[in-house]
Amino acid sequence: MPMDNLLSHFVTLFVVVDPIGLAPIFLSVTHGLPHPVRRHIAFRACLIAGAVLTGFALGGDWLLHELGITIPAFRIAGGVLLFATAFDMVLGWRSEREAKTAEQALEEHVRNVAAFPLAIPLMAGPGAITATVLLAGQASRSPWEFAVLIGVIANVLIVCILVFLFASRLAQLMGVTASGVLSRLFGVLLAALAVQYVVDGIRLITAG
Repeated sequence: MPMDNLLSHFVTLFVVVDPIGLAPIFLSVTHGLPHPVRRHIAFRACLIAGAVLTGFALGGDWLLHELGITIPAFRIAGGVLLFATAFDMVLGWRSEREAKTAEQALEEHVRNVAAFPLAIPLMAGPGAITATVLLAGQASRSPWEFAVLIGVIANVLIVCILVFLFASRLAQLMGVTASGVLSRLFGVLLAALAVQYVVDGIRLITAG
């Protein structure tokens, strides 16, 4: 896997998962909990999200084959979905929806906040799953390339763990305005990547 593809894979997943944007949500759902419990929730959430994304990375191609869906068609559909996610991020709707999900989890007294809402649907949501399947489709059947993709997933989740562990300090340093600006910047980058997925899908269909 070329280095530029490796960087592209990492940027795609990083932007979709948006670890920095999840920091306020993590603070919200773990408010009032002692530090050891918050650390445990952070690690558990990342493990669950990692298991979900790894499963789709390894079995996503098989699932598409069984459903009769071609990779170009999935690229176009995935690009549209990622663009919708980017649209939400740029306009700020995603943050409002995620905050609402977190508030609902607190109101319903969800015991395992690591699984819901942190791991699913905030970290391993539809956008991240779509991106993972698309990236897995770009890789050949070489075990090395799949291992690299799993490594990319692991590195993105490691960043999530670090952000969660230092969420309090990060929120104080960045402030609400800086966090919002950064989230919108990530949304613009994701929109460009989404358009590229659609263009690649159309190119593959027309070439065939």
